[in-house]
Amino acid sequence: MAVKEFTKDNFDTEVLQADKPVLVDFWAAWCGPCKMIAPVVEELAGEYEDKVIVGKLNVDEHGEVPARYGIMSIPTLILFKDGEEVERVVGYKTKDELAEMLKKVL
Repeated sequence: MAVKEFTKDNFDTEVLQADKPVLVDFWAAWCGPCKMIAPVVEELAGEYEDKVIVGKLNVDEHGEVPARYGIMSIPTLILFKDGEEVERVVGYKTKDELAEMLKKVL
């Protein structure tokens, strides 16, 4: 399954009203660590496709959403469940670290 693309227009519907936990990768094209974590996020999307929705939101194109969540550094990954933020990590994380975060809500 491909990683979803979240925007300011679909964020509330796709993330906050989702019937599964949602992992959102807040990123930008110029961000080196964002490029490093992208393949990790894609792998997790494939491995957890039946249990978790995984997507990315470009902070340069959709600045209102990261502003709403007080995001100051990227990459920031936020895990949402039932429309609420349950966990947040900032900076590059390994696949194992992110998988542990997902397992907590499953």
